[in-house]
Amino acid sequence: MRVLLIGDIVGLPGCRAVAELLPGIVSDYKIDVTIANAENAADGFGLTQTLAGELFACGVQLLTSGNHIWDKINIVKFIEKESRLLRPANFPAETPGRGSGIIESGSPVRIGVLNLAGRVFMESLDCPFRTARREIELLRAETPVIIVDMHAEATAEKIALGWFLDGSVSAVLGTHTHVQTADEKILPQGTAYITDVGMTGSADSVIGVRKELALKRFLTQMPVPFATAEDDVQLQGVWVEIDPATGKSRRIERIQRACVKKNER
Repeated sequence: MRVLLIGDIVGLPGCRAVAELLPGIVSDYKIDVTIANAENAADGFGLTQTLAGELFACGVQLLTSGNHIWDKINIVKFIEKESRLLRPANFPAETPGRGSGIIESGSPVRIGVLNLAGRVFMESLDCPFRTARREIELLRAETPVIIVDMHAEATAEKIALGWFLDGSVSAVLGTHTHVQTADEKILPQGTAYITDVGMTGSADSVIGVRKELALKRFLTQMPVPFATAEDDVQLQGVWVEIDPATGKSRRIERIQRACVKKNER
């Protein structure tokens, strides 16, 4: 079984990259299930119901998110009813939505997905380690195949979670920094790991933002409004090959693929 996680989708250019490139990637790598982090799909900040629907129509089976999930306030009603959209499980229990879900893959094996957020250099949330242990126990009652999206800033926190969950999940895949790392590996007990799967959006940017705007903010320390960059658009992510009987991973591989079509302004 092969599962693809698409790195943070940034703005309409990122959404168009999924529409253009996902069918070819699914065919080339024989992908069975596609997951995508979409918390930046709406102009770089948040997600809308319309964009979520478009991503589902492209073949994404489940969307994960992170600290920007609430940036578009109308998402609250949608996330309450849409089981295919997750928010980090370590938000307070009263928070709308859910932090884990099950994908019906079309085969006898179902796929569990857990979304977590880090706490280092980010908001103060419940402990992602203890939350993971609790949620994984529930998911393992349904399936041995479990993918964890760890949406976090600090590399050490992501690496620590990988070791903490080695052998109890199929993969711990980092998101949030928008920079794909080159440390993909299979840990000793069979868990696939990478610190960050990367970004789907403009590579000619500062993590998806137009360069001149990001530079102006750094140089002036003023609250410069950000806008999504649109040139040199790529899809980045990883795919993981998993033994469906045991949930252990056999292989993990990074993907970087550039769009052919230019995004319209």
